[in-house]
Amino acid sequence: MNIQIFGKNKCFDTKKAERYFKERRIKFQQIDVLRYGISRGELDSVIRAVGLENLVDEKADGAEILKYLAYDADKKEKLLEDTRLIKTPIVRNGRQATVGYCPEIWKDWE
Repeated sequence: MNIQIFGKNKCFDTKKAERYFKERRIKFQQIDVLRYGISRGELDSVIRAVGLENLVDEKADGAEILKYLAYDADKKEKLLEDTRLIKTPIVRNGRQATVGYCPEIWKDWE
């Protein structure tokens, strides 16, 4: 199992996800999306797993602009350039991924 958690330092659900894996002694790699971003390939992989619409943090400042972008490619570019718009945590296990706090799915990964 190769767990990656893409999150934001001040995100409560990111902290809960990290705690979930720590309590089960499952090693994970934590990536701060605000500081390091997310690569195009990683974002594509997550989109294939969960869908583009599920990645948008509708509470983030500026998220309403994504509603007016007609093409998914434009929305993806906007997410890559402004990672504040990405809903966190994104938890990846190979090709599988979740967005948000999803312990009911993670337990099947163990």
